[in-house]
Amino acid sequence: MHLDKIEIVAPCHFGMEAVLKREITELGYEIKKVEDGRVTFLGDAQAVCRSNIFLRTAERILWKVGSFHAESFEQLFEGVRSIPWEDYIPEDGKFWVKKASSVKSRLFSLSDIQSVTKKAIVERLKGKYKTNWFSESGAEYPVRVFLIKDEASIFFDTSGEHLHRRGYRRLTSRAPITETLAASLLLLSYWKKDRILVDPFCGSGTFPIEAAMIAADIAPGMNRSFAAEQWKNLIEKKHWYEAVEEAHDRMDASVEADIQGYDIDGAIVKAARANAEKAGVEHMIHFQQRPVSELNHPKKYGFIVTNPPYGERLEEKEKLPGLYGELGEALRRLDTWSCYVITNYEDVERYIGRKADKNRKIYNGMLRTYYYQFLGPKPPKRR
Repeated sequence: MHLDKIEIVAPCHFGMEAVLKREITELGYEIKKVEDGRVTFLGDAQAVCRSNIFLRTAERILWKVGSFHAESFEQLFEGVRSIPWEDYIPEDGKFWVKKASSVKSRLFSLSDIQSVTKKAIVERLKGKYKTNWFSESGAEYPVRVFLIKDEASIFFDTSGEHLHRRGYRRLTSRAPITETLAASLLLLSYWKKDRILVDPFCGSGTFPIEAAMIAADIAPGMNRSFAAEQWKNLIEKKHWYEAVEEAHDRMDASVEADIQGYDIDGAIVKAARANAEKAGVEHMIHFQQRPVSELNHPKKYGFIVTNPPYGERLEEKEKLPGLYGELGEALRRLDTWSCYVITNYEDVERYIGRKADKNRKIYNGMLRTYYYQFLGPKPPKRR
């Protein structure tokens, strides 16, 4: 089996495909296709390791093993059975269909899609390994099935745990933003590490922590494990060691950045500090208990990137006009600054007091949100 040209699919938040595409290209891989919520690229076994460890905006890394047309369960069964599973799963491998999804396809019962897929894999391996029973005591090989317009695609999930689980966020505030989405929004903004960044509603610290990791080039996956690390039959251990070594080499611990996180809740600020410490970036971020009404700064050309309260509860909703109004006042004081706000609150522009220069629809889980971008003037070029 050739492992030097495998097809890898990286799902991402809808609307963030261009950011992920740029990340993959910078890692040195060839883009094959960009679709809604996913980018497909070509790589080798080592690309599986590097993309899991380095990509900030991917939700997970999927290794594509087959695709075919399937309008019936019979076609699904035959299509799955025709894949050479014995090339991937050893006789003691533990395999199951972790997830199925179906969009605009005749087959839509997800539990049936999962059970038919598992049955077809078992039938194939029974014939190849000449056995009727599998111990499934070895490494885990989770399988995923996607059906889009009757085209089935079959993948191994190389990541295991969701990639937004970087390992640093032990404590979270309510309605937190995921680490992958925070990184995507930062990379979508014009913020660079030499410019000041403030999150006045920092919650558990995700925006400031992700910004510090970007500034110091800390790979998001360097302190966690992945399902594919156990696949010694497919990926040599040295590839993982080399990727982690590369991550250590790229890290710049001496970088200086001005990153700040404020929140009105002292307990939340404490939690944010603990998370930053776990991520190894606490020395780069200044956290403080402070209301948005006190947001001010002597420096020019700074950035506000924030995820303010949405007002899930009625009593909170009543406070939103005042809250966004205070943010608008702060922005008028900081008249050279840029401000990026992700929220599902519809009266943002009204209370901030100006129309956003750019606006982008983003799904945060199942919640439709908007990324409002109020752009400040560009700083004068340094001589």
